[in-house]
Amino acid sequence: MLSIDFYGVRGSTPSCDPGIVGFGGNTSCVLVSVPDEDPIVLDLGTGLRGLGLDLMAKAELSQPEPMSITALVTHLHWDHVQGLPFFAPILRDGCEMSIIGPPQVGSGLERAVREFMRPPLFPVSIDTLPGQLTFTESTNRTFAVGSASITAFPVPHVGATNGYRIDSGLGSVAYLPDHQQPTLDPNVVPADVVRSCHGVDVLIHDSQYSAAEFASRSDWGHCTAEFAVAMATASEAKRLVLFHHDPTHDDMWIKESVQRAQDIAPDGMAVLAASEGLSLTSGLSSILA
Repeated sequence: MLSIDFYGVRGSTPSCDPGIVGFGGNTSCVLVSVPDEDPIVLDLGTGLRGLGLDLMAKAELSQPEPMSITALVTHLHWDHVQGLPFFAPILRDGCEMSIIGPPQVGSGLERAVREFMRPPLFPVSIDTLPGQLTFTESTNRTFAVGSASITAFPVPHVGATNGYRIDSGLGSVAYLPDHQQPTLDPNVVPADVVRSCHGVDVLIHDSQYSAAEFASRSDWGHCTAEFAVAMATASEAKRLVLFHHDPTHDDMWIKESVQRAQDIAPDGMAVLAASEGLSLTSGLSSILA
C-alpha cells in the first residue's frame, strides 16, 4: 500500500513553543513510500533531519545496498530546504539523492542550492558531502520514479513553485504546501491546478491563514482552510490534509480550523490536520506509535 508519513508540517519557520507540540514545529517534509522501492521525499524542511535518522535506523536493521532517494522540492524558500545539510543519509558514502524542483529565473536549481549551502551562510558545501546529489529542473511534465508516476505542475505562490502528484496502483497523493489564494472569495479556485489534483486519494494542501489573516496578507502566497476545502471539493479528493501551519498557530487554533473545514466539506470527505508522526496509507489514516 502507498504510505504517506509526515515529518515536518509547519510553514515559514520552525517553532518550539509549548503550545504547538501536538502538531509539531518542524517545517515541510513528507515521505511517500511504495513497498520495496526507494523513498520519495516531498520537500527538505527541518523535518528532513528526523526522516534521515529513521531511514538510517531501518538501514542498520536490513543492511540494504546504499540508499537512493528522490526528493521533490516545491520551491526554494528556507522552510522547504533548510533540512538538507542535516539529512543523515547524504553524510554517508554511497547515498544518491536526486533533487527535482522548478526552474529558477536567472539561476539553475543546482546553482541556487549551492548558493545557500556554502560558507559563510553554512560551514559545509555540497562538494564536501560524502553522498552524491544530482539536480533536475522540471515542471509541467510527468515522469516515473520506480513504479510511481510523478506529475510536476506549476502552482501560484511567491516565486517559481511546483505542486506534485504521485500515482501508483496502490494510491495517489497531491502535495500543494504553498498555494496563493487568488481572491478574498475562497471558492474561486484555479482550474488548471484542480485538474492536476483531480480524483486523488489524499490532497495535502496549504491552509496557513484564517480569513481575517488572509485579508491583510493576501499577496503572501498562501491561503485559508476554506480555500483548501474548495480545492479538495473541486478536485473530488477523498481526503484533505491541512498543511503548512503558521508558526503562531497553536494546537487549539489548528483543531478549531479543522473543525470549521470539516463543517463545510462535502459528505464523505474527511478533513484532518497534518501532524508530525501522522501516517496515511492509501488514503486511510492511523497514528504511528
